[in-house]
Amino acid sequence: MDLTHRPRRLREDRVRELVSETSLEPADLIAPVFVDATTGERQPIESMPGHERVPIEDSVARVEEVLETGVEAVMLFGIPESKDATGTRAWAEDGVVQEATRRITAETDAYVITDVCLCEYTEHGHCGTLEPGIRETETGSREDPSLTVDNDATLESLRKTAVSHAAAGADMVAPSSMTDGMVGAIRDELDGEGFDDVPIMSYAAKYESAFYGPFRDAADGAPAFGDRRHYQMDPANAREAMREVRLDVEQGADVLLVKPALPYLDIVADVRREFEQPVAAYNVSGEYAMLHAAAEKGWLDLEETARESLLSIKRAGADLILTYFAEDIAEQLR
Repeated sequence: MDLTHRPRRLREDRVRELVSETSLEPADLIAPVFVDATTGERQPIESMPGHERVPIEDSVARVEEVLETGVEAVMLFGIPESKDATGTRAWAEDGVVQEATRRITAETDAYVITDVCLCEYTEHGHCGTLEPGIRETETGSREDPSLTVDNDATLESLRKTAVSHAAAGADMVAPSSMTDGMVGAIRDELDGEGFDDVPIMSYAAKYESAFYGPFRDAADGAPAFGDRRHYQMDPANAREAMREVRLDVEQGADVLLVKPALPYLDIVADVRREFEQPVAAYNVSGEYAMLHAAAEKGWLDLEETARESLLSIKRAGADLILTYFAEDIAEQLR
């Protein structure tokens, strides 16, 4: 038996780390933070153990907790004090994200990324202004005047929202609505208002996924009717993702994000191979919640599976990982 080649030689403890191909560092991670304008105290998120909504007054303290773990960047999501048909609180000067951003950037060294979308701000829970569309029913299709997002009208709202975040001090804006042309529209508006140094992290390939459930509880952004199949990507499509990403690159995206992460590692790898921009992946709420649920049953080790999950995302090609495990994993790594 020829045992000239013995890969196990390099698996002993003293050499294992020296030949490790992929590393995971706290600086690779971005921690989501939920700021709620409707509450005066922290509110635990039942479907996302360990996470909570925090009032604006507590946003700085929450971010300082993140920084203590070694994570340097946060993504802010806002729950506004009121909602309407077009989501006008998304770009209000005194809006929840705007106010939290001003406080956090003034009092901490965190790198602040802001979610630019409308689903948390519209009373119908969709990611933009609505126009008439078709809804399928058991007896056939019928007109529904409140189903389809008006793409071009939504662009105007996204422009205003991104600029309001930049004016409040956001270091980076992250449009997540999968609106055609959103990167170009936001880049044009930012540059025109003197924010040409603010980068855009585009949710370039965002799939219509069943893994978003806990987030919609956390951000109070679930659709009041229907779903988002008509503007988020079909989970069956991979080639389409490359088209979506290429369009965002052409429009000036600085960072390319794939969402979700674990069910779409092939997309992360494809984006890494095809494009030169930094690649981010969103380890979403459902991915987080299912590991917690299994760990609570005693079926797996939460710490080990969480770390292995993030390592797989990094190995697939992500430079940055937006994850609810950010703080726990960063503390492990330290």
